[in-house]
Amino acid sequence: MSKRRLLKLRFKMKQKRPDFKRQEWFKCKRIGVSWRKPRGLHSGMRKQLKHRPAIVKTGYRSPSLVRGLHPSGLEDVLIRNVKELEMLDPKTQGARIASTVGKRKKIEIIKRSEELGIRLLNISDENKRELLTLKLKKPEGPSDNEEEVEKGILNENEEDEVKEQ
Repeated sequence: MSKRRLLKLRFKMKQKRPDFKRQEWFKCKRIGVSWRKPRGLHSGMRKQLKHRPAIVKTGYRSPSLVRGLHPSGLEDVLIRNVKELEMLDPKTQGARIASTVGKRKKIEIIKRSEELGIRLLNISDENKRELLTLKLKKPEGPSDNEEEVEKGILNENEEDEVKEQ
């Protein structure tokens, strides 16, 4: 079967798959809904009776060739810097920028990914445009021009005060 067909099959299987909830999750709020295997001797859920919720089985798994892939069919790779981005294969892998990456490095990664033709999986086109149009402050101190402007403004204010008196 082709990869595209298997991805469609996985999507259909996922729609039919039940929400596997813990046995008697509705009785006590403190136990939660996260799955636990039913182990009771008289448990109807363990015995898989008709009127009881479904239990986890291997038959609910997705096809092995597309297991763990992004819905686009690309392998998901976590990126923290530009060097990691350059090691990717754009045909089979997509990049996901880590949450710990700041704006400045994120902009560098976006620019480089466009050059290399690598798809970014967790940034929309709108967010890309916003980030690329941002003007970031330089990490160094203020430049000479900014200091001159501030001095000029102070001098004008001082002149106004003098004229008022």
